[in-house]
Amino acid sequence: MSLVSGPGRGGADDDKLPEELMLSVDQHVKYIQSLDTRKDELEYWLTEHLRLNGLYWGLTALHLLGHPEALPRDDVLTFVLSCMHDNGGFGAAPGHDAHMLYTVSAVQILTTLDGFDELEQKVPGGKAKIGRYIANLQDRETGAFAGDEWGEKDTRFLYGALNALSLMHLLDAVDVDKAVHHVAACANFDGGYGAGPGAESHSGQVFTCVGALTIAGRSDLIDRDRLGAWLSERQLPNGGLNGRPEKLEDVCYSWWVASSLAMIDRLHWISADRLQAFILKCQDAELGGIADRPGDAVDVFHTVFGIAGLSLIGHPGLEEVDPAYCMPKAVTRRALGGR
Repeated sequence: MSLVSGPGRGGADDDKLPEELMLSVDQHVKYIQSLDTRKDELEYWLTEHLRLNGLYWGLTALHLLGHPEALPRDDVLTFVLSCMHDNGGFGAAPGHDAHMLYTVSAVQILTTLDGFDELEQKVPGGKAKIGRYIANLQDRETGAFAGDEWGEKDTRFLYGALNALSLMHLLDAVDVDKAVHHVAACANFDGGYGAGPGAESHSGQVFTCVGALTIAGRSDLIDRDRLGAWLSERQLPNGGLNGRPEKLEDVCYSWWVASSLAMIDRLHWISADRLQAFILKCQDAELGGIADRPGDAVDVFHTVFGIAGLSLIGHPGLEEVDPAYCMPKAVTRRALGGR
């Protein structure tokens, strides 16, 4: 069972762009379901390194669309567990090296599908093994996390570690205080955050840092007004959001920017109506899927973050998304005990 991005028509002609959602829900569901049927296409194999992430993206999109049953649960769990290594980490697909990013996707899928019983049946003590794998990637001096055994450090990996460990109730396996200290050191004068101390502010890294602080219960360290101003400036006249100044808009920032604004209670600082209109213009209303911007090819990455962005701004008919986890809020409430 797997998902990858695949070719699509991108968007419709300008005079046929959808103006409401219409989110072509049935077409988006069919598009996601079709992604595992394209094994005769070169792109399917070229994106094998995204397989487990793609499954998380597709599954999350389906849950937010209100179609959690659209992918067969047993097949999904079988594939996820086939990606697990003896050290507790997960690779992108069977035979791929373990990495933090794939391990986080695996935990999010297992949480969404309530699949930890199946994990324990196949790998006794499996949850604890995952926790140890993640914990061993923390630099206990700086609090930062590496992505894998080769040691690259980035706030993406720190956020992922806190995300996955909190869902498994294993946060005490790592030094959360030092992790928080590291995130605080990544803050910049403009209110944003970078991949490490002194790195340029970027919306994606802002999400990882704000998300990590939110999960750790330390959002008090965020300069909400300064950060909110920087994030609100990411909205362009066409309603789309960008990752940093002077860059093009992209549907994925409908998530990175808007979720960060939601976590600091500043989502009302951007125009939800203009953002919604932009996202809807990026969907392929006939064949399903959402692209990065109107007219481009659709993919499952932009599909989930477009749908999640619409959920954040309260678009009707969508399940509520948790801004700190990019998972259905009903799932995180269940997993975290009513959070």
